[in-house]
Amino acid sequence: MMVRARASQAGYPSRNLHGQIVHAIGRQILRGDLRPGEPVPVQRDLPASRTALREAIKVLAAKGLVETRPKTGTRVRTREAWNLLDPDVLAWRQAGAPPRPFLRSLTEVRNIIEPAAAALAAKRARAADIAAIERAYRDMEAAMPTEAVADVTPFVEADTRFHAAILQAGGNDILEQMSRVVYAALRVSLEATSRIPGSARASLPRHRAVLDAIRARKPRRAAEAMQRLVHRIARKVDVIPRRVGRGNLRHVETKDTKSKRRNDSTVKPRPTSS
Repeated sequence: MMVRARASQAGYPSRNLHGQIVHAIGRQILRGDLRPGEPVPVQRDLPASRTALREAIKVLAAKGLVETRPKTGTRVRTREAWNLLDPDVLAWRQAGAPPRPFLRSLTEVRNIIEPAAAALAAKRARAADIAAIERAYRDMEAAMPTEAVADVTPFVEADTRFHAAILQAGGNDILEQMSRVVYAALRVSLEATSRIPGSARASLPRHRAVLDAIRARKPRRAAEAMQRLVHRIARKVDVIPRRVGRGNLRHVETKDTKSKRRNDSTVKPRPTSS
C-alpha cells in the first residue's frame, strides 16, 4: 500500500491572488493578530478585487476561521469553531510557533492512536506496506541533520511518512482515512521536536525498534516500541525552541507590487522569520 497522505494533505494553493489572501489572513488569525470577534480588515489592507476577496473568505469560512453576517461583516470566529486538523490551519499554527499546550494535545492523541496502529501493522501489514515503512526509515537515515546541513525538513518529511505508513498498514479502512486527517498534525509535531539539537539522531534507534517489531510480526512489541517513541516526544515538548513567523496582509503580492519589486532593486527585502 503506497502512502498517499502527502498528496492529500497539500493544503490550499497559494499561487493565485485569492490563495495568497487565504494564507495571509489565516496566518494572522492563528498568530493572534486577528482575535475572535474582530473584523477581518480585507477591504482596507488588500488591493484586490471583490471576487478574490469573496473567494478567500469562503475558503476561510470552510475552515471554521471566519463568518460573515449582515451588518456586522466578516469576523473571526471563536477557537471552538476552528478546524484544528485542517492542513492549512496546522501549518499556520506551526508558522507562529505552536503553543506547548497544543503540542501536548497532539502528543496525547498520538499516544492513543499510534501504539495500537503499530500493533495492527505487525499483525496485518503486507510486504508492500512494510517496504513503505522501511523506505521511510532509510530516508530518515539519509536525511539526518548535521552541523554542516542543519535543515530538518527532509528528515521531518521522511519521519512523517514513516508514521503515516504505519497508520496505513493496519488493514483498517477507517484508520487509513484517519491517517490522512492526522498527517498534517504529525508533521507539526515532528517538525517542532526535530529542531531540538540531537533529537533527530536520538530518535532513530526507537524508530528502528518499531520497524523491527512490525517486520517480525510482534504486535505487543510494536505497540510498546511505539509507545516509548511517543513518550520520548512528549518529554521533549517543554524544551522545544520557539519559532515566530511574521508578516501581514500587505505582504500579499499583487501585479502592482510584483512589478514594483522587479523595478526597484534598491528596496531592501522584507525580513523573514527564521
